[in-house]
Amino acid sequence: MSSLFEDLKQGLEEAISYEKGQGKARVKTYTILPVKEYSHTEIREIRLKAGMTQKVFAAYMGVSQKTVEAWECGRTHPTGPVFRLLDILSTEDLDETEFVEAK
Repeated sequence: MSSLFEDLKQGLEEAISYEKGQGKARVKTYTILPVKEYSHTEIREIRLKAGMTQKVFAAYMGVSQKTVEAWECGRTHPTGPVFRLLDILSTEDLDETEFVEAK
């Protein structure tokens, strides 16, 4: 049987035991840091560090190229989910060859 099946089976068995008062529930605590907001110059620096054109960066972020241009000029500002992606991009060592424009 697959590992996924075994994991699901074990989890269900643990839940049933807990409901019957025969086991302890496991608790996992996550700390979610506040979203860091990036300035228009920082957004551009992150894009350049990742080796992406505005077109590739826009595709990566799921927005239009015009939106990226507006962010980098300071006309508009991204929202929370984009800041999370920017945070990932700014802290990861990315291989520039991963990001190529679709033809």
